[in-house]
Amino acid sequence: MTVNDSFSWGNKQTSDFNEIGHNQAEYGYFAWSELNFYAAAIYAFGDLNCHQKHERSWEINGNQMPVCTRDVGIFFGAFILGLAWMRLGHNRWTIKDTFLSIFPDRKLNPIYEINRRGTAFYGLGLLCVLPIVLDGGLQAVTDYESNTIKRLFTGSLFGIGFMWFFCSSLCAKPSHFQDESQVLLPANARFVQPDKFHQETNEE
Repeated sequence: MTVNDSFSWGNKQTSDFNEIGHNQAEYGYFAWSELNFYAAAIYAFGDLNCHQKHERSWEINGNQMPVCTRDVGIFFGAFILGLAWMRLGHNRWTIKDTFLSIFPDRKLNPIYEINRRGTAFYGLGLLCVLPIVLDGGLQAVTDYESNTIKRLFTGSLFGIGFMWFFCSSLCAKPSHFQDESQVLLPANARFVQPDKFHQETNEE
């Protein structure tokens, strides 16, 4: 592989103002063939997933990282949430309730008592996604320029939100219960079929 190989964005000679790559005459050339298999695979992944702008990326020992600081934040946030989920998350039938299961029941009791599960679910989702949409979106359509800390922070929040929903989607399995009455929810709440709910209400 050569420094001008067409398959690698990082190998393209560009100016500082292009959307992809960087000014190699100033910042240096790169070829996958110069790396071992594992490093080449990581940089290949970066080539296919990131703009790799030099001014938006970190350097370690003089080497530009394969992805920008925002992507570093995304992967970091996803990793942290994944670790937390292995210890705290569990199946509660629906994606929404499984999503919230990462919190202690005592913290969720007030939410379940007034049935604000949906508000909590969508609110936390917006909290994770909105910052990166605003920071990255404004940067894309206006003269606003973000900075490393903001990119890292908004990326981390998005990574947390993405992995949180991903884990919830995988873990929410109604088939693991005989019926909805077996699901243990905070505040002694329980799932009830609409016809059963109306029947119990009438009996009371």
